[in-house]
Amino acid sequence: MEGNRRNAGNGNGANRCGDFLMAGIRKRRIVGTKIAASSPAHRRSLLKRLKGSLGYADQRLYTSRQFQEGSNKYEEFFCYNENEEGDEMVGVDGEPKGANLFKDISINMTDFVMERQMGNVKNLISLQPRVMGETFQSQSDMPCGLMAMSHLLTNQILQEKPIKVENLNKVFCSQWLSDRQVIFGTKCNKLMVLDVQTKHMTQIPSLAPSPRSLPPDSQCGIHSIQINPSRTLLATGGKNPNDVAIYRLPTLDPVAVGEVAHQDWVFALSWLDDEFLVSGSRDTSLSLWRVPEESPSSYPEQKISSSSSIHRRNSATSSASTSFSTRNEVVPSYSYINAVATKEVISLCGFEYNSFDLFSVACVSLNGYIHIWSAEKFTQKFSRKLPFSMENVCLAVHEDYGLYAVGSKSHTSLMDARTIQCVKKILSKYSGFGIRSTNFYSSLLSIGTGQGTVMFYDLRAGKYLESNVNSARSATLKSSTGWTYPDEEIIMDVYRQKYTPAIYTHCVDMSGTRIFAAGGPLPITLCGNYIGLWH
Repeated sequence: MEGNRRNAGNGNGANRCGDFLMAGIRKRRIVGTKIAASSPAHRRSLLKRLKGSLGYADQRLYTSRQFQEGSNKYEEFFCYNENEEGDEMVGVDGEPKGANLFKDISINMTDFVMERQMGNVKNLISLQPRVMGETFQSQSDMPCGLMAMSHLLTNQILQEKPIKVENLNKVFCSQWLSDRQVIFGTKCNKLMVLDVQTKHMTQIPSLAPSPRSLPPDSQCGIHSIQINPSRTLLATGGKNPNDVAIYRLPTLDPVAVGEVAHQDWVFALSWLDDEFLVSGSRDTSLSLWRVPEESPSSYPEQKISSSSSIHRRNSATSSASTSFSTRNEVVPSYSYINAVATKEVISLCGFEYNSFDLFSVACVSLNGYIHIWSAEKFTQKFSRKLPFSMENVCLAVHEDYGLYAVGSKSHTSLMDARTIQCVKKILSKYSGFGIRSTNFYSSLLSIGTGQGTVMFYDLRAGKYLESNVNSARSATLKSSTGWTYPDEEIIMDVYRQKYTPAIYTHCVDMSGTRIFAAGGPLPITLCGNYIGLWH
């Protein structure tokens, strides 16, 4: 049987597909019940007998979670029952609450074939291989935007236009609003709109919460900006970093503030559709929000405090190519909304919604796991250990190819969205600084690093995009230094290395001919920013 499984994996994508199908087949008992060794009491008794005959190092090994759970698959994959709700989560056979061991699942090909004959394996079409296969578009069928982007990158035509801005600290997130406007959020909790043609910047007032919303102990800024599918609403952080602010597009009028659900910083946002939104916080909670269709007019207008506004600067302190202004002096009325539901996740860092025939929300946590939640039931389905456990801080989804891209300290891992198995490990060309942002544009994966570079990986070719100017180098974008405080020379003296900003966010415009990249210093103790437009 093992030989048959190995032979089955030689086909194009058959191994991944087979593993997923077999992983979904429950074992059918023929006679009897579970053996005594499968019970938690038997495992604890066995552990107690073994500890007396083991040395100190072996005791540490066998008292680890992997041994206590009784399976070497615990550290890699575990699933959750559909009836698990909040604090009442109970595992299979009454095991401790939390993740239930995925031990009633068969990985035998014979069980899979029998289940398929009985009609219990459905949706076979959606399980056909779509990654690294022949179903990718040929060069002649490549979209015009991708062809333009590839041509500009491989021939090194894109030129950087740095935008010097002072008194803004670390740009964490960004989105293109139109062909000439980019909106971005900073660590100093400022929401800015940049006109890429005139270089004029406008600050959008942060939405204040109601008195019942308590801010966290410290500020962290805006970490996420997301636009709904119809591009009529924009979600981002509020004046309190544990709130969610909703604006209407294209006018950026305030709609609502979601509050009370989170106790700590909001790290990630994702729209499920035009009405429902999911937010994730550092307090390990996920919240589901429903945005009202119309903003009620019964709430009073909110005045802008002088500390949250940026007035137009004089020529002595501002850049020659950049100007600032506040959007309005009075914020129109908006509503305060509560979360529809709130659930707990371990060490949440970021997540994305995948609507491609799966309707799942993927969450990446700092303990090195990716968690899959059902968007329809808002329940956790299963989790899998990521290939690399250090600094998994960014996540992107490609709905057409069914891929997740998870950035870590040294690699970018491509995960199959159907099986949550790693199909490709992309080594960073600048190791040691980490992957700070990832984005998909058609069959190109763009990777922002902590050393001021944006790399491009061709999913069809399975390698980094090569330069036509210098065949020995790949097509990359190298950023300038931006603005820092203290200045660059002091940083070089303290850290004994050349300063380069981290690319915390980058996005491609609708035409595929311009890239907005932004970030700031990688050390948490340094202040500064980098904003650049490549066109």
